[in-house]
Amino acid sequence: MSSKKKVLICLSGGIDSSLAALFLKEEGYDVFGVTFRTWDYISEGCWEKQKGCCSIDSIMEAKQFAEKNEIPHHILDLRKHFNKTVISEFVSEYMAGRTPNPCVRCNAETKWGEVINLANKLNCNFVSTGHYAQVRFENERYILSKGADETKDQSYFLWMLTQENLSRTIFPLGKWKKTDIKKQAAKRGLVKLVEKRESQEICFIPKNNYREFLKEQVPDIDNKIGAGDFISTDGKILGLHKGFPYYTVGQRKGLGIALGEPRFVVEIRAKSNEIVLGSYQELLSKNFKVNNVNLIKYPKIKENQIVKLKIRYKATETKATLFPNKESVTVIASEPLFAVAPGQSAVFYENNDVVGGGIIL
Repeated sequence: MSSKKKVLICLSGGIDSSLAALFLKEEGYDVFGVTFRTWDYISEGCWEKQKGCCSIDSIMEAKQFAEKNEIPHHILDLRKHFNKTVISEFVSEYMAGRTPNPCVRCNAETKWGEVINLANKLNCNFVSTGHYAQVRFENERYILSKGADETKDQSYFLWMLTQENLSRTIFPLGKWKKTDIKKQAAKRGLVKLVEKRESQEICFIPKNNYREFLKEQVPDIDNKIGAGDFISTDGKILGLHKGFPYYTVGQRKGLGIALGEPRFVVEIRAKSNEIVLGSYQELLSKNFKVNNVNLIKYPKIKENQIVKLKIRYKATETKATLFPNKESVTVIASEPLFAVAPGQSAVFYENNDVVGGGIIL
């Protein structure tokens, strides 16, 4: 029986997960690979090119890479699971007037949820991915922290991971810069991986058009919701919109209405099918609440705990103070934030460590 520790790594067919797998092998791990199929993209005919990290092309590329590098490879068909969890929540959130972050849910439900189930069946001690993040054990807690390359850091998307998840997680790329990963790939002769275009889109919406996706998922959505009123912050009717699910807080472009000056979506009122428009200043706020809180660095939040806050992946961090309530946490930022959108993730940091996060109410 092998004394090597077994690790199951998620292979997407891209440069990051591929290099992570090679690093694990070079470190002496007994590496197994898994690629999952989560969604069927063909909606405009059988010849439409599929894109995204979980497309058929990507699955086959991952399989070929694994075979070439003598990594036992498994393919998980998670389409039903993905539809019941990630897709269902994505649609229901937009239909409630909120803006979800499906990547956060996918990491928690799929990349760690279902993959850990497979790891258990394969008797793998650990799971691994190509995320740019780090994990360590300190003060009886598994602590998630930013990757060394802050331009690629993905800790924001991982705040839902539990202590159990983190206890079994290895991030081989956590201490690497993306530029060095490309050099390492070229050094190993993986030129195609270096040149391969990386997807920046939501994996199940390859054209990045969530409005069309909602139309596919919600039959007769336009008749069910229909047009509604654009109104000002003081209650004046400004014109008609196409239906509240097609708009997001902070949106300025594509409103389909000209008012002589820039106007942004300030609020989405799903029950009355109204979209409130206002100025940039009216979108600034310092106070909000989050629920579904998951804590990582500490077992609980202290009263008046000071953290660094991110309300979007690419947002600049802002100092904030946390006030725990019975079923939520009140967040008070040190300076006004633009477009705090219900449904999005607010992630709390202490230096480079993830304290935890929650869903904005």
